[in-house]
Amino acid sequence: MAEEKTLDEQNPDLTPAPEATGDDLAAQVQALEEQLAAEKDKALRVAADVQNIRRRAEQDVEKAHKFALEKFAGDLLPIVDSLERGLELSSGEDEALRPMREGMQLTLKMFADTLKRYGAESVDPHGEPFNAEHHQAMAMQESADVEPNTVLKVFQKGYQLNGRLLRPAMVVVSKPVAPATPSIDEKA
Repeated sequence: MAEEKTLDEQNPDLTPAPEATGDDLAAQVQALEEQLAAEKDKALRVAADVQNIRRRAEQDVEKAHKFALEKFAGDLLPIVDSLERGLELSSGEDEALRPMREGMQLTLKMFADTLKRYGAESVDPHGEPFNAEHHQAMAMQESADVEPNTVLKVFQKGYQLNGRLLRPAMVVVSKPVAPATPSIDEKA
């Protein structure tokens, strides 16, 4: 049978020499306390790292669930735009177009409801102040009726998915009316 080693034989650094003095013992105790503190610090750091990794992984999974449909929803937006344009073009009083217009309205409503159910919402900023984070200015137009930097017209609605911008709204923004410059005849 193999002899079992005593605690002193297993870790010779911990065994004081028989002729050790009180100062030597105090130094060893101090060194062991420092070593223990360092190991406790390492253990705390490892635990914190594990907690941070777990938290980041949970956030990544949450974002993946929340924005998994981003590309798919973005690919559907031109279809919604086409339906809206078709409704604008067929908005006359022609009775022959009425069933087609109603079908397009129902299809557009189903698309909009489905997009909304999955967190996609339209951004239609008509009359709101221009916001460069959500709007793309396509043109500027002088207007005395509204404040400068107000959205006058929306060419194309923007969309957000769970608060993240999918597509900015394409808009016309107001600018102040330029003062009339006197002509050459008026100056003379």
